[in-house]
Amino acid sequence: MSTFVPPIRADLANEVPYGAPQLDVPVRLNVNENPFALPNELAQAMGAAVAAIAPELNRYPDREAVELRAELAKYLNSESGVVVTGEQVWAANGSNEVMHQLFLAFGGPGRTAISFDPTYSMYPEYARDTFTRYLTYARNDDFSVDVADAVQAIAAEKPSIVLLTSPNNPTGTAVATADIIAILEAGLAVNAVVVVDEAYAEFRRAGTPSALELLAMYPNLMVSRTMSKAFGLAGARLGYAVASTQLIDALRIVRLPYHLSTVTQVVAVTALQHADLLQAQVATLRDERDALAQWLEQQGYRVAQSDANFILFGTFEDRDVVWQSLLDQGVLIRQTGPKGWLRVSVGTPEENDRFRAALQQAPGTEQEAQG
Repeated sequence: MSTFVPPIRADLANEVPYGAPQLDVPVRLNVNENPFALPNELAQAMGAAVAAIAPELNRYPDREAVELRAELAKYLNSESGVVVTGEQVWAANGSNEVMHQLFLAFGGPGRTAISFDPTYSMYPEYARDTFTRYLTYARNDDFSVDVADAVQAIAAEKPSIVLLTSPNNPTGTAVATADIIAILEAGLAVNAVVVVDEAYAEFRRAGTPSALELLAMYPNLMVSRTMSKAFGLAGARLGYAVASTQLIDALRIVRLPYHLSTVTQVVAVTALQHADLLQAQVATLRDERDALAQWLEQQGYRVAQSDANFILFGTFEDRDVVWQSLLDQGVLIRQTGPKGWLRVSVGTPEENDRFRAALQQAPGTEQEAQG
């Protein structure tokens, strides 16, 4: 019998699956999860909601997720002060699926997407999967976007997709509204969709606006968000996009049939109806982030200003040694971003204390930290 060789696409033959380490250690601060368990009141409400629809799971879900999209629109009005309709919102299995659908709708052979590195590592994989040409441009030393270069690149390359991440992953830095506007204007000139990925928007500092405020003025703007972070629903997988109905309808064309389960929809609706319960957690994480950033600076590290629930810090001659030392002490953080930097998610106060203690014990950190 001949040996079977799977006929995988040539461009995928040497690729490996995406994924951060999932290790069973006492302190996991590597994937930017909300570290707090859901409040018992909310968990019970979710259980009751799922129990109520369980007898109907023999039927397909609402493929348009009408109730969920309406609740998301209501939440955005409360959270950002921006009025949108349910028809301007699209929901999917995490913001990853939203982005994948976006590349399916607006990318493809002969089309280009551009982004600004360092940024979210999945963007080139969406492009690869959809045969979209992918270009990246370096950020400034403070991790801000070089707007003049960005505008020039958009004019020259005429992309169909421009990706801005604000707050940016892995740096945590927000993109200034004036910079977003300049890139939106450049995108309009070449008919590009400008995507502002706001997965961490709820953690932004007071006074930092959301790109949602620009929706009414720019038909080429799409804002992507998630319930994985601030809502603590990473396990439920619910992401969403907000844009003009014209852009949202394009995503509806490429979605898979009945892509969002009934269980996911009712869990997300229940969480949105209890959004106030989660605000205390978000406020605590903001405070913990700021305190942790200040402590890292006091230890002599460079710290990127973060509007997210994580901190990028450095620099290290050998970050692998520091990462391994922390892991050996039961603290898992992330090796990502520019060479010499590490990223730590903000945990509970107790977890953050464990991280501080472990970092102080890591070999060579006092000598390697550079102001």
